[in-house]
Amino acid sequence: MKNNFKKFFVLPLIIFMGFSHILYTQSLYKINDSKDNNMKLSGTSTFHNWVMNTGTLSGNAQFDFKEGTINQLSSVKSLTFSLLVQNLKSGESGLDDNAYKAMKTDQYKDILYTLLSAKVSPSKDNKFLIKTVGNLVIAGVSKKVSMDVYCIVNADGSITSMGSYKLKMTDYNVKPPTFMLGVMKTGNEITLDFNMVYKKQAGI
Repeated sequence: MKNNFKKFFVLPLIIFMGFSHILYTQSLYKINDSKDNNMKLSGTSTFHNWVMNTGTLSGNAQFDFKEGTINQLSSVKSLTFSLLVQNLKSGESGLDDNAYKAMKTDQYKDILYTLLSAKVSPSKDNKFLIKTVGNLVIAGVSKKVSMDVYCIVNADGSITSMGSYKLKMTDYNVKPPTFMLGVMKTGNEITLDFNMVYKKQAGI
């Protein structure tokens, strides 16, 4: 009887301790409202280079840390980000309107990214190189992309994620915009640069 009682008591305790360990090592984060958030699309044209920016982003992530540490990143279990295309601004309304039309914002309002896999390697100090594979969705077309992403664990516990990726508009069924009755033409290749700050959720 005494042995049965021990088994009844010890097993749930082991399960609880294991669950507590998971809660301790895995942390959930969201992109916070930071002046450091920035998503940039840049490219070329027959007249001049162009850039469209936004600081309004949303997303979630789950970061894991080495046991007993708060700044030694061990893995990234999940990560997403999204932005409303019409929040991207160049300062030239004509360029913006043509870009929105080319990216079919009447049907597909957002650019979306979902992480599929990640391999974390320490770089220096609290900076980590992450080899990532994920799905990038533009104008309703999803493509699997590989990116090198750097993550920095900041002093306040937030995590800054930054990277750059070159793509072709036609890969996403986007026709490079033209202006001035076709006199000005944009190049097919564009670069997506991002800098996002993920903040740990209170109580998680």
